[in-house]
Order: sequence, then structure tokens, then C-alpha cells
Amino acid sequence: MSRTLAEWLAYQERVHPRSIELGLERVREVWRRMGAPAPAKRVATVGGTNGKGSTVALLEAMLRAAGRRVGSYTSPHLLRYNERIRIDGAEADDAALVASFERIEAARGELPLTYFEFGTLAALDLFARAGLDAAVLEVGLGGRLDAVNIVDADVAVVTTVDLDHMDWLGPDRDSIGREKAGIARVGRPVVVGEDDPPAGLLDALAACGARVERAGLDFHVERHAHGWRWRHRDGTVLELPDPALAAPVQYANAAAAVAALHAPMADGMPWLSPDALAVAAAAGLHDARVPARLQALGGDPALFVDVGHNPQAARALAAWLDAQPPTRTHAVYGALSDKDVAGVLAALGTRVAHWHLAGLERDTPRGLPAAALADTLARTLPQACFDAHGDVAAALAAALAAARPGERILAFGSFFVAGAVLQRPA
Repeated sequence: MSRTLAEWLAYQERVHPRSIELGLERVREVWRRMGAPAPAKRVATVGGTNGKGSTVALLEAMLRAAGRRVGSYTSPHLLRYNERIRIDGAEADDAALVASFERIEAARGELPLTYFEFGTLAALDLFARAGLDAAVLEVGLGGRLDAVNIVDADVAVVTTVDLDHMDWLGPDRDSIGREKAGIARVGRPVVVGEDDPPAGLLDALAACGARVERAGLDFHVERHAHGWRWRHRDGTVLELPDPALAAPVQYANAAAAVAALHAPMADGMPWLSPDALAVAAAAGLHDARVPARLQALGGDPALFVDVGHNPQAARALAAWLDAQPPTRTHAVYGALSDKDVAGVLAALGTRVAHWHLAGLERDTPRGLPAAALADTLARTLPQACFDAHGDVAAALAAALAAARPGERILAFGSFFVAGAVLQRPA
């Protein structure tokens, strides 16, 4: 009998001795055995430390607004594995995923694959069978050795580079940037989405011969009272509405998405005509939605949820809080053991009036207990007020009980935190 999707996922967690195994040889060989069909007529890959999921969603929405048939691949998921693979706006169903996993299993033979590699191959397989105009693929960890990098993308985006996954990618932004540059291809455009990228990223991109499009140099964001303007050094100017996605950082993500669709025009191979790009970009900014990216869940006190889990993401949350009407902010915070908890706490600082710390050790072996969070909080912010709880549900309940009408609650720190909040009882 065929395995169910849940059984397949449990099997994939057991079939490889390590949850992460960087390298392309195994996954590329399995894809070769499956025929290695192109996932779509055009492919964009999106790497970086933060902003990948939002940028994928913006590209997907813009291309769909232009009438293109689009597949998107992201990870991890919040509530259902099926969220990772979308075809023409719809999540892959269980039957399609199971059938793809069966094809992958038949092709892999003796070669071990990780959970993530199974998922990446399933996305490529389902996209190749769907007759897509475009595929937008989020790069998982790093870039150079990530499974997604078996695909030669027509355009690549590196959203941001900051300190995360340092055990795998290196001790500083230069090292991490060099790894992320690995998704670029010689002669093809690569969009750098931040104004101050590390030299390691730029040096590696120059060495590989990619055509670099840089935020703040080749294209610019100009905000004004009625929206914002995207301006390119070639003279292209697009007047655009504010992104529906919250947080100031979404302007940078949106600008990078527009740049990715604009860049191939210089090669005479446009994804969209200039007029179509202007219309599609505006519609995509209006339509793009990504769960748990400063998602407002309503109520009074107001509840917001975000997947931010590293210092750069925390700085973006701080900028958002600074732009909000002043009121007391309660934080529901949980973290994984490989994250820079002190850096996250320091970035928020006194903007949080009370911390409700959530242990995640019941959710994943990588989860930190609340006591460990409390120790780091006491060292990092000695004057901070906090309480500690065994899980996210208890921490959220405490925050809802403590916060008064007119105040806000920000739940963040991990996909596990965001998922638990989104699944809370009504």
C-alpha cells in the first residue's frame, strides 16, 4: 500500500542520518535519473538571510497578475507541508506530493536524501509536469551547496546577508555572502537587494561573471505621500502603491522583486514588457500575502505574529515598532538553540515592556527551554520584565491576560512560535 503524506514525511526524516547535508552531487544525480526536465520556461531563485519568503510571494503575485502560470517553492512551512509547493496559486495536494515522492524514491536507489532534498526534488518534479511559464524557488540554507542550486536560474536574487546558520556558512557576513553568491550564473542577472552588501558577496559575484543589479546603485526606492517610486539607472521609473505586506523592510523586498523582472530586459529576453511590468508590479504589491510576516490577527490588545528569528529580522521588527503609535508592547518569544538570542533581544531592547518567554523543546530537539531564554535575557537586558512558560500556548495566554486594551502583543522568534499562534483556539 502507498504511504500517506504523513508517513512519507516521517520516512524522510529517518532515511538520511543527518537533517542537513549540504552538497549537490546526490540530489543532482537523482534529478538526472528522473530526466532532469526544466521546472518552467523561466526560473528565478531567491536566496538571502531574511526576506526570501516575502520576495518569492511578491514575484509570484506579480507574474500571476501578468497572466503567467507560476509555481513557487518555499520552506519551511507554518501549518501544512503542502504550503511549500504552490502551482498557479494553489498548494500541492497530498496525492500529488505522494506520487512525486514515489517517483523520487524509485530514482534514488542507494543514494540517501535529506528531508529538504526530497521536498526540493518534489517541487521541481511537480513544476516540470505543470507546464509553467515561470518558477520561483526559495533557496534553503546558504546557496552554493543548497539543493535548489542544481537549477540554473535565469535570474537570481540575494535579498540580504546577515549572521545566521554560522556553523554551516561561516563566521562573518563576507563568508556568508560568498556562499549566497553561489546561486548566480555567468552572464545572467543577479539582484542584490540591500544597500550595504558585504564585500564577500560582491567579490564572489564579480568572480563568477554574473551581471549584478544593486539596490541603491542600479535601482532605487523613493517613498512619497501617495506610495513609492522604483527608479532604475536606465531611466525606467515605475510609480507604485505601498506593499500590502507590513513592515518598512517590504519596500526593499518589493524593489528587489521588480528588479528581478526588469533585469532580463537588458538581455533582450524580457519576462514582461515594460508596460506589462508596471501594471503587474502594482497588482502584485496589492495582492501578495505571506502568513506570519507581521501578520495582524486583530483583537484588543492587538496581536501580531512574525517568523523573524535572527538579529537582522529583529532590527526590522524594531523599525516597525518605532513607526507604530506608542503603546506598551508585550512579546511572546521562543527560539531555537542555533540562533543568536542575545542579538535578537538587544535589537528589540526597551521597545518591549514585558517578555513572555516560551520553551520550544517540546516542538523540536533544537528548541530552547524557557529557562535558557530567561538566563540570556537577564544577561542581555538586566532590567527587563519577563515570565517563563513551557510552551507557546502558555506564553500567549499569559500575554493576553497581562496586556490591556490599546496595547499590542508581538509573537515571534521561530516558525514554531508563529505556527502555534496561528493555530490557537478562536
